[in-house]
Amino acid sequence: MARKSYFGPIVDVSFDGAVCQHAAECVRGMPRVFDTGRKPWIDPGVATSAELADQLRTVVGRCPSGALAIVEHEVAR
Repeated sequence: MARKSYFGPIVDVSFDGAVCQHAAECVRGMPRVFDTGRKPWIDPGVATSAELADQLRTVVGRCPSGALAIVEHEVAR
């Protein structure tokens, strides 16, 4: 399975299902973003503030398999 990207207003999240160990750290950590009963199941659009984006970075950082990754938006100069 190829890595898939999900786009949000502050950060994006990419996911590789072939790597996922299904530890559910993401679902427990931020269920409004990671909801396996919804399609698409990842919605980084929920992280609309710097505080929520930081929480999302933390939750993604706890992914034990590396299946999840944060993709930072480039800052225009």
